Amino acid sequence: MPYRKPRNPSASSPPKSGERPLKTLERVLSKAGLGSRTEARKWIGAQRVKVNGTVIGTPDHWVDLERDTVTLDDKPVRASKRIYLLLYKPKGYITTYKDPKGRPTVYDLIQDAGQWVVPVGRLDQDSSGLLLLTNDTRFAEIVTNPEFKIPKTYLVKTSTRLADGQIEQLQKGVILSDGPTQPAIVKRVRDSAKYSFIEITIREGRNRQVRRMIEAIGSKALKLVRTSIGGVTIGDLPIGRYRELTEAEVRQLTPIPKRAARTSKLH
Repeated sequence: MPYRKPRNPSASSPPKSGERPLKTLERVLSKAGLGSRTEARKWIGAQRVKVNGTVIGTPDHWVDLERDTVTLDDKPVRASKRIYLLLYKPKGYITTYKDPKGRPTVYDLIQDAGQWVVPVGRLDQDSSGLLLLTNDTRFAEIVTNPEFKIPKTYLVKTSTRLADGQIEQLQKGVILSDGPTQPAIVKRVRDSAKYSFIEITIREGRNRQVRRMIEAIGSKALKLVRTSIGGVTIGDLPIGRYRELTEAEVRQLTPIPKRAARTSKLH
């Protein structure tokens, strides 16, 4: 029987197509290592995904892996080798693929990477420093999931000179609008006449968390640089440049506690 496209691309069960492999569109994107299924659904909803040249707007559209051509932003989607990049993100760059305001994005800095990757976690426009990018969704889940407690270290220049009591507040944890923070490791690096320079390590990943923690003790972060994730550091990498993680660094960033391995829903 000749192959025909399914009449109902949103059907809950796959159409019959002999022995050829079929997957839903969102799974094709996630299994190719481009991002999570949640991210895939967003891309599909934003009309960035085509099948055989036609924009498809439903994540449940069935795809014949042997005959159909799937593209994201007009780039062919194919299963690729796992890649792990460490970028020294400059201030002023955002982490989305395209920006309607025309601001520079981190993708401008990795155009020659040769693989489609997505940022692991956040690093806001006003911050600089270490940003990981990968096409390995399992790796990204482990690094960003608070359950795995991957430490992230930042150097911060504050708008005021911090008293010892303010440092202690950060160390014990402060109250934010979305609840109390966990205790942080905080070291005073140096002070100038007006400012303090501190190193702070947290094991959470809330939006703009370090900046909000500094504001909670009555100051502001004038400069924020992420220097380390899970013990992997920027080192002497020039700002705006990237490199691949070593195999040892990938293993270092993905320890899986037994309890977390049983309970975490990794794809």
